[in-house]
Amino acid sequence: MELKDLEKLMKVFEESDSREFQLDDGDFHLYLSKNKHHAPVKTPASAAPAVTPSPVVKSEATPVAKKVPGITVTAPLVGTVYLQPKPGAPAFVKVGDRVEEGDVVCVIEAMKMMTEIKSDHAGVVSAINVKDGELVEVEQPLITIKED
Repeated sequence: MELKDLEKLMKVFEESDSREFQLDDGDFHLYLSKNKHHAPVKTPASAAPAVTPSPVVKSEATPVAKKVPGITVTAPLVGTVYLQPKPGAPAFVKVGDRVEEGDVVCVIEAMKMMTEIKSDHAGVVSAINVKDGELVEVEQPLITIKED
């Protein structure tokens, strides 16, 4: 899919009443959402007549411990979160690990682009609020850090 096609698709989506849209075509995956919180909605055929949306698969969110105190690192974009640099490698951080400002705590993949998510604060990881490979939304809590 070319950039101009993506731009057209995004414009049609933005102007539509649809809240979410997902397209899977071979190795190409596109997910658009106007929601702050993930709630699967099927895109009407009129929103993108040339594209048939795939059903949105909702991953089960990891239950967050009852309001763990601390600073929360949140997702800056929609994508798939990875808690380790590559399969089989140790996790970036675990509960109890000390992190410094600027340390990478996870990565989010969106449209084949990997974005490092860094801690804005120093402290000890008190909770990991997502599962490896989970689809995350903008502003979704990823890691909780207890400042010292």
